[in-house]
Amino acid sequence: MLEKETTVEKKKFGIGALTVVTILSIVLVILGIVLVLRLVGKNELYKAVEVEGAEEIALDIGTESEELKENQILYNGKTYALNEDLITILIMGIDKETDHVVGGQSWTKEEESEYGGGQADALFLMVINPHDKNVYIIAVNRNAMVDVDVFDENGKYKGLYTKQVALQHGYGNDEEECCKRQVKAVSRMFHGIPINAYASISMDAIPDLNDTVGGITVEVLDDIIYPEYDMDLHQGDTVTLMGEKAYWYVRLRNENVFNSNQLRLARQKQYLSAFALKARDQSMSDIRVAVELYQTVKKYMCTDIDLTTFTYMATEYLGYNFNMDNIYTLEGEAVQGNNFEEFYLDEEALTDLIVELFYEPVE
Repeated sequence: MLEKETTVEKKKFGIGALTVVTILSIVLVILGIVLVLRLVGKNELYKAVEVEGAEEIALDIGTESEELKENQILYNGKTYALNEDLITILIMGIDKETDHVVGGQSWTKEEESEYGGGQADALFLMVINPHDKNVYIIAVNRNAMVDVDVFDENGKYKGLYTKQVALQHGYGNDEEECCKRQVKAVSRMFHGIPINAYASISMDAIPDLNDTVGGITVEVLDDIIYPEYDMDLHQGDTVTLMGEKAYWYVRLRNENVFNSNQLRLARQKQYLSAFALKARDQSMSDIRVAVELYQTVKKYMCTDIDLTTFTYMATEYLGYNFNMDNIYTLEGEAVQGNNFEEFYLDEEALTDLIVELFYEPVE
């Protein structure tokens, strides 16, 4: 009888141990998959976006010298080295229904066809720095006048023209080509700084993303009164934006006010900061939020960030510091052009910013 009970106990122990071992094996396999995804994702993320003609863009910051090592510069009498561990991601908010009337002027039919890929209505360059564990955002004025690669409606290259940087996205036969050409224009604008990845997101995604994190509370920066869009917000109001109101908050601008894009850009910065912080905090407490956000946004997105890269980013960067002080706006002067507003960059201030964010002093 005792022997039988011992056998039963052994069987019970054997089944229990097998269950534990099986669970542990599954966990280890899952962890192994995550580690592989992280490794592959990291390797992919550290590659610069490959664009046609990329060899034409070279770093041209500061003064070169035979005494300097590769990727080092001499700037204002000090030696700096490019931080090669940085990750830069160009984020584009695309609106294929961008207003065709700006400043009282309208697009010609030729121009509407020319920019068929949609304008980059919002442009943000994200800079992830593993050295100081910070995420920085550079808000790029869509009207910044830069060198843009222009193509005709048949895709034939016409040359470099000085145009608003937002127009570059329109020159492409498909979304991927549009994105890569926008990457090239922004990299050239930043004196050859490499860009590792891109994500173009339809502005239509804002309501779904906004509501996934339960809405975003902001203090209204300027009057946004558009009865046709059910928008009656006044400067100083504190509101929680839900659904379509979030979309119109970052989308609308008063075209009767000069330099209205700067006012809208300020709202976009404010909203982006609040959204990023809330999404980060919720994702850190529940990783399913990050997954849900990714699943939501991918319906509206064209990106070269795949699952492996996203896995690496989600596990590596969620704890990095990000706040309003980490958002930069490019300095310059807005003027009224013949047809549209034009923003001319302060090149000295731009160079200072590039050295501050992308380089480190050599001790």
